[in-house]
Amino acid sequence: MTDDHDTPAAEGPIKTPKQLAATVVAAFLVPITLLLLVAGYFGAQPRTGAGSDAFDEHAVALRLQPVGRVALRDAPAGNAEPRTGEQVYQAVCGACHTNGTLGAPKHGDKAAWAPRIAQGFDALLHSALKGKNAMPPQGGGATSDYEIARAVVYMANDGGAKFAEPPAPAASAAN
Repeated sequence: MTDDHDTPAAEGPIKTPKQLAATVVAAFLVPITLLLLVAGYFGAQPRTGAGSDAFDEHAVALRLQPVGRVALRDAPAGNAEPRTGEQVYQAVCGACHTNGTLGAPKHGDKAAWAPRIAQGFDALLHSALKGKNAMPPQGGGATSDYEIARAVVYMANDGGAKFAEPPAPAASAAN
């Protein structure tokens, strides 16, 4: 026969009824707390399916907004005089042509302008209207083709050319 008193008692981390009660409560509360934290995390993510706010008026308007916008500006009044070549040069062209920025021929530099003048007025005007090398179309300014032509004549003539002033648009349409 075995004697129950000779068998050693089982050893473990729980030694008292108070520790047993704390372990049972912790075994219940820790998984529940973890489940609530995970549910809270995934519940806070934006929903895109049914039952979400993806179809409310503001969200739809944001998705349908245009990619770009067109800004129209008023044309000058019919009786406004077009700017002279010197005025256009000072407003638009002078930023680069005064000091030769990015290889632009300096205003009044006959040696730099000679090969360009040799190409003729039409070639110079085309370069000014369409852009060339670092120069953007129309020098980056908002000017009419007629005003650009006047600026080309102004700069080229100061560089040694003898180009005539271009005719005004109304005068060329009548011819």
